[in-house]
Amino acid sequence: MAHITLNSDEPGIRGLFRFRPETARPLNELVEVLLREPNSLTRGERELIASYVSSLNQCKYCCSSHSAYAAAQLPEGMPLVRQVCTDVSNAPVSPKLRALLDIAAATAKGGLSVTQELADAARAEGATDTEIHDCVLIAAAFCMFNRYVDGLGTFAPDDQEAYSSRAQRIVDVGYLGLLAESKQAAETR
Repeated sequence: MAHITLNSDEPGIRGLFRFRPETARPLNELVEVLLREPNSLTRGERELIASYVSSLNQCKYCCSSHSAYAAAQLPEGMPLVRQVCTDVSNAPVSPKLRALLDIAAATAKGGLSVTQELADAARAEGATDTEIHDCVLIAAAFCMFNRYVDGLGTFAPDDQEAYSSRAQRIVDVGYLGLLAESKQAAETR
């Protein structure tokens, strides 16, 4: 049960967005830029970083959501996502992505845990400064989202279908599109 009285029974961040819609737009704009706009990292790779950080932070709602979104956009699907979240050192990812996941894990520990050595290792595997920047920002943003969702005690469904059913909508219309659909549905009630 949430630590505050929400005006929606929607799980996780969705209920919080319904409670404070004025915060929903800028937070969704940030996620849209980080996870969906054109980038040298694929949408699936960026969602995987979000999922991985959320797993490290033990945020069930965000990890489940972004795992489903990553799986829907990665050719290897959910088996790869699960392996990254449970055994990253043996996950079959490229050396560049592994180095970026190392940076994401360090960011989740704390900003000062991201060292020059980690950045140099990622760069040695072909990561650009923009990719390193975006990886740190995705990880930092998801630390915030994880703490927002869990800090207010929101509900996280156990049924994975609750997450995978939204994945295709994220792929098709993105975070801002879903936000607009949600707002329109609320107005017609």
